[in-house]
Amino acid sequence: MFNIMTRSPEETIAFAEKIGKLLRGGDIIAYRGGLGAGKTTFTRGIAVGMGLPDEVSSPTFALVNEYRGKELTLYHFDMYRIMNAESLETTGFYDYISDDSVIVCEWSENIADCLPENIITVTIEAAEENVRKITVEGDERFDTAGDRHVW
Repeated sequence: MFNIMTRSPEETIAFAEKIGKLLRGGDIIAYRGGLGAGKTTFTRGIAVGMGLPDEVSSPTFALVNEYRGKELTLYHFDMYRIMNAESLETTGFYDYISDDSVIVCEWSENIADCLPENIITVTIEAAEENVRKITVEGDERFDTAGDRHVW
């Protein structure tokens, strides 16, 4: 597990970029954090780290946004309105899991019982207006990804 404090959206993006550089096909990131915590901002950084454009937007109404790269595709899901295994199945979620894709999933709490065991959990908590406490769990790759504002 790794904890870091970021003090601006730019710092959040910079930290997430480090995470994005460490991702590999088949990875699933389950976000935890309330409305406005910075999940989409974090995804922008992941996209940059994966070599994708940072033109990431919230998938709230689309359910999933797709960002294709040369080697990996990033699928950005919003599970806010998904409340059970049956409704998850109708999204086609399981069809997106592959060796040439990375999935990031907002509101993963809603589908926690349906996610595979080997997921990466990123918890983002708003400490102050622009200050975020970010916790990354689930894989040793990320234990040393940060170097600033660590406690």
